[in-house]
Amino acid sequence: MAKRRNFPGAFKAKVALEALRGDRTIREIAARYQVRPNQVSTWKRLAIEGMSDVFARGGKSEGTTESEVKELHAKIGRLTIENDF
Repeated sequence: MAKRRNFPGAFKAKVALEALRGDRTIREIAARYQVRPNQVSTWKRLAIEGMSDVFARGGKSEGTTESEVKELHAKIGRLTIENDF
């Protein structure tokens, strides 16, 4: 059985952006990057659907805040100590 390939997000974005440009066909893009045409179409569709979220947030990321990160680090420390005993 063939191993499933995992592509990084930057690669998917690059392929989807090229598909959105419309300079080449989906088949040509798929052949160039050695992926299936269905995959290129899926990434293109996901890119189009995800664009509204980017503009709705106003360009701000929805990541964790600095205080949340500190809280999580403290929790990790407590759990590590509990596991050691």
